[in-house]
Amino acid sequence: MTSGRLLRHLDRAIIPALAQFFTRVGGRPGRIKFLTAAGLIASAGVIVTAVLATHEKAKPRPGEGPAGTVVHVGVAQGQSIPGYVATSRTELESLVEQAPKASPEVYALVSLKGYLAPDRLTPVLGGVAVAEVYARAPNGQSQIVKIPAFRIPEDVVSGMRQLADRKEAEADSFRELAAKLSETDSAEGQLRDSYLAGAAAAMAEAAAYRSGCTCVYAAVVRAVPVALDQIASRPEVRAVDPAPEVQRLDQAVFLAPLPEQPVTPVSPTPVQPSTPPVPSPTASPPAPSPTPSPSVSSPAPTPTRSIEPLR
Repeated sequence: MTSGRLLRHLDRAIIPALAQFFTRVGGRPGRIKFLTAAGLIASAGVIVTAVLATHEKAKPRPGEGPAGTVVHVGVAQGQSIPGYVATSRTELESLVEQAPKASPEVYALVSLKGYLAPDRLTPVLGGVAVAEVYARAPNGQSQIVKIPAFRIPEDVVSGMRQLADRKEAEADSFRELAAKLSETDSAEGQLRDSYLAGAAAAMAEAAAYRSGCTCVYAAVVRAVPVALDQIASRPEVRAVDPAPEVQRLDQAVFLAPLPEQPVTPVSPTPVQPSTPPVPSPTASPPAPSPTPSPSVSSPAPTPTRSIEPLR
């Protein structure tokens, strides 16, 4: 119900009711009439205010789409990466030309030309607010992870240590599952080998993250367009994709190309479970996450891109 319709309803329903009440109490003492009428009018005012407030609260805030709407920022499945880089540059230049230096800050996806260690991020991302970074351990079958990082490089280092702990626990789970399987049964033997391979891959990722590996390849930042333009001019940066339409990070998916993707992204890397499920004896062996060649991420750039967030 719109505000106009609501007020018309109040005019037709509540005001006549008040008038009828005044008629009924017409013969009673004036003080009682006055106090009762004042109370009813005040109550009606409270009702009107509450209903209007609820009505206004239900309206979406500027920049927010309908519930469940997700904004995708970055390179799309099958899109030319050089074309994506050129388009991002054009959009950023247009935003800088249209926006004064005191313009509002906007989110942007920063894609790097190569992988960087945490301590090399400060010169690249300095001068802007960082929200999160994307990393991938230097292992052909590792998955992409998202690390919340407001302080560079401290939060990245801390996030990598948490990832190392989780990967070590994941490796232990794989080994426990492997120990429950027979080495003499051929089907169980294959499954056991798969779990042991998964444990080895998880341990390799754990070792890389614990050492503060050179594996960060993208970041989500927030800054005014002029500052984003300065970031884009740095030699380590491949592209800065501004996203003024993004108001909340939980309503956005960022799909940065991997540094080794020179032309087009391919299929996404499936998310590797943090705790592998206990298989039945006839279950197919869960192979470790495949290498996303030029595919981005757990996210190869596609809406279904799989990224393991750091919780």
